[in-house]
Amino acid sequence: MSEVVVRVEDLHKEIEGRKILKGVSFEVREREIFSIIGGSGSGKTSITKHIIGLWKPTSGKVYVFGRDVSELSQAEMDELRKDIGYVFQEGALFDSMSVWENVGFYFLEHTNMSRGEIRKIALEKLKLVDLDEDVLDLMPSELSGGMRKRVSIARAIATNPKLIIYDEPTSGLDPITSRVIDRLILQLRERTGTTAIVVTHDMISAFTISDRLLVLRKGVVVAEGRPEEVINSTDPFVQEFIGSMKECLLHQSKIS
Repeated sequence: MSEVVVRVEDLHKEIEGRKILKGVSFEVREREIFSIIGGSGSGKTSITKHIIGLWKPTSGKVYVFGRDVSELSQAEMDELRKDIGYVFQEGALFDSMSVWENVGFYFLEHTNMSRGEIRKIALEKLKLVDLDEDVLDLMPSELSGGMRKRVSIARAIATNPKLIIYDEPTSGLDPITSRVIDRLILQLRERTGTTAIVVTHDMISAFTISDRLLVLRKGVVVAEGRPEEVINSTDPFVQEFIGSMKECLLHQSKIS
């Protein structure tokens, strides 16, 4: 059986008396694409903040690569984060930097590598997301939304992470570009062997690229399983959440 990359055990998070996560548990295994879905304010991004060590649990445990994140020192957490790539919802590219500088940002900031060496690494990562040298010296403002998203993914994989967290990777994109990003997430798994956690509102994306899904409602897990298992869940919230898209999702999951 494949190795467990992330294990969340009975995770609770409370902030100023407000319960954000209420006993969340799940595992993500090596090379798996695991999507977390649910309405706004359901706790999706709160989970990823625990995984990357920005938040500590009120109670419960979060293990990443077998290590209890809340027990790590700052130096140990910084080391762990080298193995985690994060794709921000809006891309979060630096407007004052070129594409290659954005992709190679980690190496510019944390190593003594030459700009020429870093530029070569940037091009290598850009090719993995189906971009080429033509974009190296462009500025983010010169890119389309889909290209900006690709560049942000190239930056996330620059340090060869074992785990990539995608925060709303298709947000703000048209349906055609969204499906291109879906295919790219699948291709990256094949090309690099990475594990992926995808936080998304995009039902088509979630049910076509995921090996398994987790459905959250107000900080509680209401369904977990393979796409077809979640689609056929008898939970009233899941049925309402999927709603009129159920037939389309069933069709899409069979195609994929």
